[in-house]
Amino acid sequence: MPPTAPRASTPFSRRSLLRALGGGAALTALAGCGVPAAYVAPGERAGRDRSADERSLTFANWPLYIDVDDDAGKRPTLDAFTKTTGISVTYTEEINDNDEFFGKISPALMNHQETGRDLMVISDWMAARFVRLGWVQEMDRAKQPNVTRYLDPQLRTPAFDNGRLHSVPWQSGITGIAYNRKKLGRELRHVSDLWDRSLAGKVTLFSGLDESFALLMQGNGVDITKWTADDFHRMCDQVEKQVANRQIRRFTGNDYTSDLNKGDVLACQAYSGDVFQLKADNPDIEFVVPEEGAELWAESMMIPNLAHHKANAEALIDYYYDPEVAAELAASVNYVCPVPAAREVLASSKDKDEAELAEDPLIFPDDTMRKRLAIARDITSEERTEFAKRWNAIVGL
Repeated sequence: MPPTAPRASTPFSRRSLLRALGGGAALTALAGCGVPAAYVAPGERAGRDRSADERSLTFANWPLYIDVDDDAGKRPTLDAFTKTTGISVTYTEEINDNDEFFGKISPALMNHQETGRDLMVISDWMAARFVRLGWVQEMDRAKQPNVTRYLDPQLRTPAFDNGRLHSVPWQSGITGIAYNRKKLGRELRHVSDLWDRSLAGKVTLFSGLDESFALLMQGNGVDITKWTADDFHRMCDQVEKQVANRQIRRFTGNDYTSDLNKGDVLACQAYSGDVFQLKADNPDIEFVVPEEGAELWAESMMIPNLAHHKANAEALIDYYYDPEVAAELAASVNYVCPVPAAREVLASSKDKDEAELAEDPLIFPDDTMRKRLAIARDITSEERTEFAKRWNAIVGL
């Protein structure tokens, strides 16, 4: 897919919403201490690694989340990996929703069974649950020199996985604000600008708790790396007021892009990767990291327990941290690249469009933008039931 090809109409959100309290509560029960059988101790996570004898692996990812040669029906970077290493990859686009995928593989993992997958990509807020439950293996960084050298420093130490021993970002992104500058007639610079009465009925927020809360707290001046229950309820009080005032048109999943593109919505919570694609067709749409800050997130590669080809999966992960390969992937999917060194590769490209990507802060955030980005503390298993109940009541789930 060329870097300027619009992809905003895709129905799959990279940051999937919590569909209902029932689903969230079920996950919370598993993740909590009340189900000891669900937890897998460190010594019970590894299976017999067949990588030396079986030069293959199975990789589960989201749709439209890898470079593709549309004419040949190939995945160039993946094909190059196989050619270089002799490791064949069964690549499946089976992850459409974090909760759905959790439900698909959790029975095997909680019963100490293999999943049939060697590598998977899930959002970090969901990855936190896998780490807490002991359902993923620690990687051997001695076999991953590229990851050690090139991983974005800002993504190295999330609260749920200190040191990134169990996870490596596939791609990253920013939750900020998008708006139609032409129709609005002015710039937006603060989260509080969403509550301006001139925008009544023209604002949308994300319906998913994990997708929405951090940016809204940042608008209140909260340090999202260590937010509290009081911060959460203050934010909910604020959103409840805006719902009552009819300020908020609706709560959305990834379908916010259609409303924004048509002009039915003038300002909204948005993902940087989506807005990059929207701007290709509608240059009036802008993405802003508010002055109070915005959430930096990632979707990460993880190796589930008892994977048959752990070493092969580690090799594939490290391959995608080669700056040349990372640049090729970034030029296709247009999310924040977790390999900053890929910027220099794109900057030196003879392809004008690719060279321009190196200067785009939505793919390679500049220093000024980075100072306003933070990774949110995860909602703990103890907090989730209470917080999801309150948020879902506001949203109407």
